[in-house]
Amino acid sequence: MRRIRGTRRGLLRAGVYIRVLRLRAPRAGRGRAGLLGAGRSGCSRVGGARGFTGLNFLSWKLCVTIMRLVILDNYDLASEWAAKYICNRIIQFRPGQDRYFTLGLPTGSTPLGCYKKLIEYHKNGDLSFKYVKTFNMDEYVGLPRNHPESYHSYMWNNFFKHIDIDPNNAHILDGNATDLQAECDAFEKKIKEAGGIDLFVGGIGPDGHIAFNEPGSSLVSRTRLKTLAMDTILANAKYFDGDLSKVPTMALTVGVGTVMDAREVMILITGAHKAFALYKAIEEGVNHMWTVSAFQQHPRTIFVCDEDATLELRVKTVKYFKGLMHVHNKLVDPLYSMKEGN
Repeated sequence: MRRIRGTRRGLLRAGVYIRVLRLRAPRAGRGRAGLLGAGRSGCSRVGGARGFTGLNFLSWKLCVTIMRLVILDNYDLASEWAAKYICNRIIQFRPGQDRYFTLGLPTGSTPLGCYKKLIEYHKNGDLSFKYVKTFNMDEYVGLPRNHPESYHSYMWNNFFKHIDIDPNNAHILDGNATDLQAECDAFEKKIKEAGGIDLFVGGIGPDGHIAFNEPGSSLVSRTRLKTLAMDTILANAKYFDGDLSKVPTMALTVGVGTVMDAREVMILITGAHKAFALYKAIEEGVNHMWTVSAFQQHPRTIFVCDEDATLELRVKTVKYFKGLMHVHNKLVDPLYSMKEGN
């Protein structure tokens, strides 16, 4: 991935990285039209075609990949920023009876602060979930739906029962289905029928897994049955009175590829115990042993973290992204979002 300088300096200041792919244009014309005529593939039209003329040249196609790292002082501020971003995305979308906003959601301790803020916005009359469909990332296998630690119970107790979402629009995998693979396939089909995910929110484990895509998971995986790693079981034991024998060892989970299909991804990373995972996600290459790193390649990814989570990052990395906070904060300004369609 190269940084394009010169006339595109403004993009770099906005935290935009530009991937340059060399593609052959069979019948490219002169100037700008010739450069941009070589296939679009969802890439933004950036830059001109200075210096290129004639037919059958190797043209440059500029693909804008936005990867933002938003750094807040503490967990509460990170949760509030994330909630404002979600709120603005829904409002900007202008959902209605024939136009639902589709939201992917996580469980765990990290998103709790974000959910509390979203509930607050709803109760204040600023946000409605009437025309929102949600798809949760995962669910334990074999745990009764009404068990206090099932993800069904988690979502209803911590979020859904406090907002105006239609229960039929809140989709959570059934870990007690007779045919678990059929349940996973049906979940993928429901996402497709809903038009795909507009914004998928996720959290990660200390080993960099997103949902239950443990280290070594395929980066093109789909919703499936997954055996949980011992590190994950140990981390989840706190929710089962510290008794490892009570912790489920298998779960249904969306795949990395499922999340990558979303039009936008926001990943919440907080706490010093997630610092090394954030380092792997931001500063090193894509690696299936750290599945969160796959989202370096997503065209619209926002990592939202607190100061503690940045402890393993290089000082210059932290300074660079903190220097962009004036840009990032515009993303949670409702007037800016509505005006710019950002």
